[in-house]
Amino acid sequence: MTSETSAPTGSQGQKRPAISFEFFPPKTEEMEHNLWEVINRLAPLTPNFVSVTYGAGGSTRERTHSTIARILSETKLTPAAHLTCVAATKADIDDVVARYHEVGVRHIVALRGDPTTGIGTAYAAHPDGYQTSADLVASIKKRYPDIDVTVSAYPEKHPESADFDADIDALKAKVDAGASRAITQVFFDNDLYFRYLDRVRARGIDIPVVPGIMPMHNFKQARNFVTRAGTTVPSWLADKFEGLDDDAETRKLVAATVAAGQVQKLAKHGVENFHFYTMNRADLVFAISHLLGIRPNGAQKAA
Repeated sequence: MTSETSAPTGSQGQKRPAISFEFFPPKTEEMEHNLWEVINRLAPLTPNFVSVTYGAGGSTRERTHSTIARILSETKLTPAAHLTCVAATKADIDDVVARYHEVGVRHIVALRGDPTTGIGTAYAAHPDGYQTSADLVASIKKRYPDIDVTVSAYPEKHPESADFDADIDALKAKVDAGASRAITQVFFDNDLYFRYLDRVRARGIDIPVVPGIMPMHNFKQARNFVTRAGTTVPSWLADKFEGLDDDAETRKLVAATVAAGQVQKLAKHGVENFHFYTMNRADLVFAISHLLGIRPNGAQKAA
């Protein structure tokens, strides 16, 4: 097992939470400019790593690679490159991993990926590709033992898993293949996370299971996205955004309040690592990190 990087402690002996951020590769020059404003805003918070998502299409793969390469060359951040098994042969994927290793990437987020026909439709592996994410993890670790591999975890189980036992079997297979960390799918009920963690630990899985947190900048859009991936959006959360469809500023304040409350409650129950799905926005994530006691360039206040 590879443990998380230990975080510095503050003047009152409290450990600084370890944070990480997820970005997606830009499709246009304007989006690229915006992404780099976000990266420059969040970099002083000294995250453990920042990850960049990856799509099945060739152009998306190249955008991911160029974003990762620029992070390596222009910042002090540690990038983690997403990689999926979707619509690619083993040789194609192995080539991507080799390119990442060559430019200095030592952290990969290894995923099976969503069907090319969309979330909710049947997944079919490429006949010459990796059949599962566990197979992908095993291949990466066999060829590059120095690459740290992160995988996904599902507090409400993966939508395609028959039950929780099967779902945790899949996580166990990824850990046995060499994964050293898992990041969860978005959840909004902390009890779901803690019950899941109990199940995971009962199976002897002891890697960090980092909660994935998504501030709901655009509630309706985000709800549609996360529910397709199997996340439950509680009625109490929907109620908080009722009547705000045309009020972006108030939505932003509500989203920050809700997400900050969630992470502070998790922290009070001993959670020390958080992964933020930024949606390439800095404002809410920066504010939530501040409320966690995280200050620019490693400074810390007691949360």
